[in-house]
Amino acid sequence: MHNGLVPRYGTAIAVALAASACNGGTDTNQVRASGYVEATEVRIAPEVGGRILELDVKEGDRVGAGHIVGRLDATEIELALRRARAEHDQVAALLRLLQAGSRVEDIRQAQAQVEAAQAEQGAAKAEVDWAEADLQRFELLLEANAGSRKQRDDAAARRDMARERLRATDERVRAARAALARLRAGPRAQEIAAARARVAAVDAQIASIQKSLDDATVRSPVAGIVSEKLANAGEIVAPRTPIIVVTDLDNAWINVFIDEPFVPRLQLGQSGTVTTDAGSRVTGTVTFISQRAEFTPRNVQTAEERSKLVYRIKVSVDNRRGVLKQGMPVEVELPLGSDEWSKGE
Repeated sequence: MHNGLVPRYGTAIAVALAASACNGGTDTNQVRASGYVEATEVRIAPEVGGRILELDVKEGDRVGAGHIVGRLDATEIELALRRARAEHDQVAALLRLLQAGSRVEDIRQAQAQVEAAQAEQGAAKAEVDWAEADLQRFELLLEANAGSRKQRDDAAARRDMARERLRATDERVRAARAALARLRAGPRAQEIAAARARVAAVDAQIASIQKSLDDATVRSPVAGIVSEKLANAGEIVAPRTPIIVVTDLDNAWINVFIDEPFVPRLQLGQSGTVTTDAGSRVTGTVTFISQRAEFTPRNVQTAEERSKLVYRIKVSVDNRRGVLKQGMPVEVELPLGSDEWSKGE
């Protein structure tokens, strides 16, 4: 699944930096600011494309981490997986064949072929010897004027033919011996290594297809509330196209902007109080203090407030009780630490 973590920052953050009134005077021990509840949105998308068979969630449903939210048609993926597994069986069988080496029966047959070739070679040698002797006899007769030249030439031709047959049998003997040697030695190490590599390649292909098959079942990576449903069952979606949005409201936060004079008296990890318009109160924690000043957001109503330099403060809350809702306007009260050090005392 393709999960985009999209924090939504409020577009209308009102800053109200004012010291609380206490006994008719000015209390500078806390600062109060307005903001909006924000939460992380996870856009859930399948890694593969296809027709949506099931999308059994509705906006407002709560889902847990790992919860199945949808299924895609995976028929083609399953067929590809079957083909890959059949190919794996084939290459694995070839590897086992190479590792087993030559069969005893094949070696015996090759040995018999060597012996047969050697027998032909022996017969050819005997024929050459006979032809050589016959040729010498006719040459002696010719020298004694007791034989004809034709008889001597015929004997020479028979000798040459016998020598040619002997050369042919010598080649057959060498070929038969080489074949026997190959069978006895078995396959080369390079052939076995190549077969192993082929098996590994098919294994990787199977793993890739299996992942695609698993990705056809869409799961939520986080717990939260389904805030948007972007597709419906029966639609065809492209790979990595979001189909629902899950908002993690359990871990919400509020961004507020604080006047620069108050920022040195705030600390990371300090507590604060978040109050809704209905009067509900939730404890929060300062988890971020910006290192850069900026001007008050333009949506603040007065020009005087917009001209101030402020720092963004992030207050995170444990919202597992569901008190806060995304986009809800709230007030944040933060106690201020001592300012003696800032005065050089």
